[in-house]
Amino acid sequence: MEAIEVELAVVGGGLLGLAAARELGRRGHEVLLMERDEIGNERAGSKGTARVFRLGYDDPFYVHMAVCSKPMWRELEAESDRALLETTGQLSFGQNLEQLRDAMTSAGAPVIGIDPAEVAIRAPGLNVGGPALFEPESGVLAADRCLAALRVSCESAGVEVREHTQVTSMADDGRRVSLDTEHSGTVSASAAVVCAGHWTAGLVGQAGVGLRLSSRLEQVAYMTAVTGHDLQVPIFIERTDPWLYGLPCGPRGLFEPGLSEPGVLKVALHGAGPVAHPDDSPLDADPKQLSRLAEQCARLLSGYHQRPTSTERCFYDSSPDGDFVLDRVGRIVIGAGTTGHGFKFGPLLGELLADLTVGASPRFDLERFSARRPSVCL
Repeated sequence: MEAIEVELAVVGGGLLGLAAARELGRRGHEVLLMERDEIGNERAGSKGTARVFRLGYDDPFYVHMAVCSKPMWRELEAESDRALLETTGQLSFGQNLEQLRDAMTSAGAPVIGIDPAEVAIRAPGLNVGGPALFEPESGVLAADRCLAALRVSCESAGVEVREHTQVTSMADDGRRVSLDTEHSGTVSASAAVVCAGHWTAGLVGQAGVGLRLSSRLEQVAYMTAVTGHDLQVPIFIERTDPWLYGLPCGPRGLFEPGLSEPGVLKVALHGAGPVAHPDDSPLDADPKQLSRLAEQCARLLSGYHQRPTSTERCFYDSSPDGDFVLDRVGRIVIGAGTTGHGFKFGPLLGELLADLTVGASPRFDLERFSARRPSVCL
């Protein structure tokens, strides 16, 4: 087995790992990124074709982060010469709309209150039946394109990307981080960024960093409009318990021909899935979760077939309080606990993790994302 010495190592080739490696490479550092499988594999949290990009949060802190993330996606678009983010607008309705409006307004994000009559005009395919907030700057990210663009950008910045390189253990002796791999020997680095999703807590735990994180296996469905219904449905979030969300998967120019079509909606209940381990959980459709999802969709989306055209499972890398873990402990930098809402912040999270790695001052106060906070620290 070979012994490799590098300046910086990144563990995990999902959104956070790629974004952090890209930023470190662009700052002139020698970086080795190791992904246990293939980038975008079925058990990865970053897989799939579509993700919501929304500015709307009940907390101005997250709104501000989302506002700062949008131009960073546009920069990556320009670099890759491919469309990654299409602005579609978003409707939010249900509970705590005033809190949402206040948070967005205080962070300078555009939001418009609309009555039921205007909701029916803006989204004739949605049976909302009440007031809503419209977010004109929210949209859809082509997730698979985003990962591909980040990988190309990494490699252009000199990052070495190694797939099928599983890190099995790690240790921090205060001078270097040692990472043992399954088939490629030992890697020694001056610092390691661990963004291994569901496997992060186990890895950093071997180096003495105890984290309370969990994995949830969510159920996603894709629905099509009933023949003769010309429906235009923006991104929507029904703020119930749990949230029901949907996003169009056929915005013009965003997806490859044949992979999606106008009228297709991706729908799911947010954070409703069971705790499950990503190594051994089957990825078959869950009839109970699908039935629960179908009941909600039948109420809201009467112009759509209630039997989905396809389904998929999606893992959430979850923290107990819903906040991320972005922190440095010794020579180990941690990016984890994205809890199903981190994709929209991708390039920004990469910047913040790179700052932690090299000792720069992040543009956001990261105290709330500490690995030492009571809710996540073991």
